Amino acid sequence: MGLDQVLLLGSAVLLASVLAARVGVRLGLPSLLIFLGLGVLVAELGLRFDDADLAHSLGFAALVVILAEGGFTTRWQEIRGAMPMALLLATVGVALSVLFVAVFAHYALGVDWAMAVLLGAIISPTDAAAIFSVLRKVPLPPRLRATLEAESGLNDAPIVLLVATATSWAISGTPEDSPLVITGLIVLELAGGVLVGAAVGWIGVQILRRVALPASGLYPLGALGWAVLAYGAGSSAHLSGFAAVYVAALILGNGELPHRNATKSFAEGVGWIAQIGLFVMLGMLADPLDLSFSALGSGLLIGAFLTFVARPISVVACLAWFKIRWPEQVFVSWAGLRGAVPIILATIPLAAGVPGASQLFDVVFAFVVFFTFIQAPPLPWIARFLKVSTGEDATDVDIEFAPLDTIKADMMQVHVPDGSRLHGVTIRELRLPRNSVVSLIVRENEPFTPKPEQIVRSGDDLLIVTNGTDRRKVEHRLHSISRHGRLARWTPEE
Repeated sequence: MGLDQVLLLGSAVLLASVLAARVGVRLGLPSLLIFLGLGVLVAELGLRFDDADLAHSLGFAALVVILAEGGFTTRWQEIRGAMPMALLLATVGVALSVLFVAVFAHYALGVDWAMAVLLGAIISPTDAAAIFSVLRKVPLPPRLRATLEAESGLNDAPIVLLVATATSWAISGTPEDSPLVITGLIVLELAGGVLVGAAVGWIGVQILRRVALPASGLYPLGALGWAVLAYGAGSSAHLSGFAAVYVAALILGNGELPHRNATKSFAEGVGWIAQIGLFVMLGMLADPLDLSFSALGSGLLIGAFLTFVARPISVVACLAWFKIRWPEQVFVSWAGLRGAVPIILATIPLAAGVPGASQLFDVVFAFVVFFTFIQAPPLPWIARFLKVSTGEDATDVDIEFAPLDTIKADMMQVHVPDGSRLHGVTIRELRLPRNSVVSLIVRENEPFTPKPEQIVRSGDDLLIVTNGTDRRKVEHRLHSISRHGRLARWTPEE
């Protein structure tokens, strides 16, 4: 197939995926199911894809971009308190799930220990793409959403090493290292990846804040480049590149970068492209029409055990230490969505030529499709049923700023979304620092200069000019009011 035909088909699939994603949202279907279906359709039309090595490489590359997008769009202020719970779920929780699934597969299904451990390692981690795309449409308390998002961003790191180790075990017939050694390597790689990501992210923030680039579009490119650099640096040092890219993107996304919202929007766009390409490719790699009844039955049986037994026990074992209410534990258990990650991990033994890897891939594919379809659509209803959210959580404001170098000031653009408690507050009640002023309000595409008694409304865009030293205070003040209303506490330290 020539380049022109590839571009024609690729653009057609991209446009079809964009439209299908809209249809999926209206029907309450996760986008990954739509994209997988498009991939299967493309394969059935004659464009087959059966290169497991290439699928593994492209899958990991897409996962890097997806994790970077998750880091860029996650607010540290929300995720900070949830990090201990997320780290425990991403390590101890996943390890318990792998253990339970391996024991079940060995004794209930007669799978040998190497393949049982490999199966447990492949299907146990939650998926960042599924979590980020589905949960952000569900109104949840920030701590609950942050726990699930951080878990999905961090649990890929330790599980990749475990899958590689189990793959070697399945090929050789004997494990190369003891469980204690493997655990030590996982901890070392995860901790090292976090440190590398933190260092690269911090350096990236310092440079991007101080360098005046000739075009605003270069800032998003630079930020994404630093995040991918963290992955490369971590992997080259034989540390967890996935942990590095997520942490670096988290620091960059929460750093005081110019055109920060544009960077997040760019990361979301690139993340969508990565998700579409990844799921379409995996759909082309799979062949569900040839899926055997035994593979389908095994996938559903193991998926049911993981969803209703292994995952809940793991969640309780990790979150009971934090005195989390049982309805929240139930929700965290149910919302541990699987998506592209298990299918990507299933390409590792497939590419290595492990006996039975093709059937294992089919089992994982059936599990992901069926249980994503079962778990994702009812999440808003389950959240309301368990009373973990009323659906009325306050919506935070979106703040964008650009430096005005010639006058040493910053111009801030603040969008007031529906649900923000800035609605109904007057300009005077904002109580901004004395050298900061709301210079313009754009309401229904009509700009006007506000008076102190002017009331802010949902949907407004506020243009605020402030000096560089007060910008951080203005941001903290606006975020505080958007969450707590006009009586929100204000201190000079903010």
